[in-house]
Amino acid sequence: MPITSDFHLHSSFSGDSDTPMEEMIIQGINLGLTGMCFTEHQDFDYPISENEPAGKFEVNPDSYLYDLLKYKEKYADKINVLFGIELGLQPHIAKKNSAFAKAHEYDFIIASSHLCNGMDPFYPDFFEGKTLEEAYREYYVSVLDNIKVFSNFDVYGHLDYIFRYGPGRNGTFSYEQYQDILDKILEKLISDEKGIELNTKTLEGTYENTPCFAIIRRYRELGGEIITVGSDAHTPEKIAANYDTAASILKDCGFKYYTTFEKRSAEFHKI
Repeated sequence: MPITSDFHLHSSFSGDSDTPMEEMIIQGINLGLTGMCFTEHQDFDYPISENEPAGKFEVNPDSYLYDLLKYKEKYADKINVLFGIELGLQPHIAKKNSAFAKAHEYDFIIASSHLCNGMDPFYPDFFEGKTLEEAYREYYVSVLDNIKVFSNFDVYGHLDYIFRYGPGRNGTFSYEQYQDILDKILEKLISDEKGIELNTKTLEGTYENTPCFAIIRRYRELGGEIITVGSDAHTPEKIAANYDTAASILKDCGFKYYTTFEKRSAEFHKI
């Protein structure tokens, strides 16, 4: 397996996973991984609903770190277990996120847009009353707004999260249709020395990964070099899913290396 680290993982410390952290680590060891970084959810002001109770996507970082350090030591001779967080960004909570990010010494921070103007594109009501292009543009404008006001992160996660769940997900995404706003996002990330991730969650033997092939290739064309690979696994059987295909994608997009982080410092590994 040319990629041996999974840098997007959730355990029972995230509100959408029931898997004990140790089970995830044991599976990582069984797969031959050399490193795995847990990136538990922290989404301030996630809208409360019947399906999403208050605080569902907020983590207790002290409890999380306590368990992680315990297993880091227990399995130190088998795998490097790292302390990460996936911060949900919204412009109005930039100060909250900044304080949260500074409160602990994370190895790695993913910035993600799970919400756009207070709504999650995971749910169909985000798209109601809009054309598909209007919905996409609203989402990508919000991503650009986020990175203009918050910069304490290492990579931006699943940049086309909206495409993963939107009504157009079974069609072909046209990078060119949104190139004006996407290029601004990528140029800002590169200027700020931020990376992106190749998220393999939806990748099933094709190039339907997030972000899409065209975004990854464009990031590289514009001079971007930092790219992590993560399965976004919430259960053990999804860890390092489709990694052989992910390696092929990176090579086809012009990357010779993938990136890992420890103590917020990037390390590059040949594919």
